[in-house]
Amino acid sequence: MSVPVTSIQRICVYCGSGSGSDPAFLAAAQQFGRILAENGIGLVYGGGSIGLMGALANAVLDAGGNVIGVIPEFLVNRELALNRGTLVVTRDMHERKLRMFEEADAFVALPGGIGTLEEVVEQMTWAQLGQHRKPILLANIKAFWDPLCALLAHMEELHFIRPGLDVKYLVAEQVDDILPTIENALSRLAAADKRMKTADVERL
Repeated sequence: MSVPVTSIQRICVYCGSGSGSDPAFLAAAQQFGRILAENGIGLVYGGGSIGLMGALANAVLDAGGNVIGVIPEFLVNRELALNRGTLVVTRDMHERKLRMFEEADAFVALPGGIGTLEEVVEQMTWAQLGQHRKPILLANIKAFWDPLCALLAHMEELHFIRPGLDVKYLVAEQVDDILPTIENALSRLAAADKRMKTADVERL
């Protein structure tokens, strides 16, 4: 299998520890996992073996790809930490999110629950405050993220998201469009813009 040339080493994917009610969500996670492996891009994710998280990670590994799972101690049993790939166990959620940030060149949010929402919105906040410019993409499978996009537009319309503090994010409606969209965004960034110092994260 030939691996396409890409500037992306790893992508952090946020997604649910459940599978959701629509089979399209599980299929999208599995498809994106295969795409990552086929392109030689590593996965950074929440470390669980259940739901979309497990389907995504297993799809990467089954296709010969690389996976780093990052999970806090208190979730190891609750989310059935994956016993394949590389597993990093952290002391708490803050350390988990910091490690995931450090390992990733970009962020993708597949469908998920409140934890997935919190994680991707935190990355939007860090970017809004000028702490990083790594691409953030909403994988809008079956219009899952439409309500969040509408809420962000509503905040901007009412000037709670003010000029100069824009919330920049990407949207892909199809799984096949995720990597090209991220690659296009990264191609416009200087190397220094893709990084954020650990000390900067720890102060947030």
